[in-house]
Amino acid sequence: MVPTLGESVTEATVSTWFKAVGDTVAQDEMLCELETDKVSVEVPSPAAGVLAEITAPEGSTVDASAKLAVISASGTVIAAAPAVAIATSAPAGKDVEDAPSAKKAMAAAGVSRDQVKATGRDGRVMKDDVARAVASAAAPAPAAVAPRAAVSSDDAPREERVKMTRLRQTIARRLKESQNTAAMLTTYNEVDMTEVMALRNEYKDLFLKKHGVKLGFMSFFTKACVHALNEVPEVNAEIDGTDVVYKNFVHMGIAAGTPTGLVVPVIRDADGMSFAGIEKAIAEKGARARDGKLSMAEMQGGTFTISNGGVYGSLMFSPILNPPQSGIL
Repeated sequence: MVPTLGESVTEATVSTWFKAVGDTVAQDEMLCELETDKVSVEVPSPAAGVLAEITAPEGSTVDASAKLAVISASGTVIAAAPAVAIATSAPAGKDVEDAPSAKKAMAAAGVSRDQVKATGRDGRVMKDDVARAVASAAAPAPAAVAPRAAVSSDDAPREERVKMTRLRQTIARRLKESQNTAAMLTTYNEVDMTEVMALRNEYKDLFLKKHGVKLGFMSFFTKACVHALNEVPEVNAEIDGTDVVYKNFVHMGIAAGTPTGLVVPVIRDADGMSFAGIEKAIAEKGARARDGKLSMAEMQGGTFTISNGGVYGSLMFSPILNPPQSGIL
């Protein structure tokens, strides 16, 4: 079965099977890898036996309750069964009674039954179906995507088309949504780092010997942000409808580049951590991010984000907000 994927994650793509049908597997041996919008999840075998059937091949999309494979203790391999068409309409000769709340909602919204996609048992229309139909009708039509310009016959053979991973698709979508929905302002300021650099150079060897982790600049940036957020609490807040929700804590997101895309692990309660605690958390979560081992919970709940473009040699850059946060450094 698909393991727990995390809050708000409803589906995943089967990216890789490490075992083939007929292979012997041990308990907790990795069977396959799933790719969600945020992370990759390895799926271990729940028991020892033989991989008798793969029900979700590579490239398929599965929901949070789907079956991935069958493990046989006896070693019997299950032959693939022919696909059976599943009827989605109501049983012949039987009238389907829609939910009373759905009938009332359709009447109030002025929509007919054929405008609503039914999801209830035997094709019944439910109240939520009506709400979705009304919302869909009210939503503006998506902007047409400009067709790709024709490629010359000389260049076409030298092109390579690679499908984006779910993570990269999600990054692109969220960044564009942030640009379209947030009123963003970028400001640039110079900071004299002379004293910080001198302090780090003086204590970095002692710091490493005492705490077992290097003293970097990110802990200084994090401490500075914590101080600033305490001074200006509006930046450590989010807008919820007509309310401003102030966060009386700092969960600091630290953007990290990985081979598969940008992720933002969250250091919880950074306002109560020491320099050593911050450096250890950054190092540990950064390593887990690069290995694709971060859980969804580790990337949720941030109240502010730090994105350090300087590691790529940049002099300055304009970061994009990570909704629903109000600020990013």
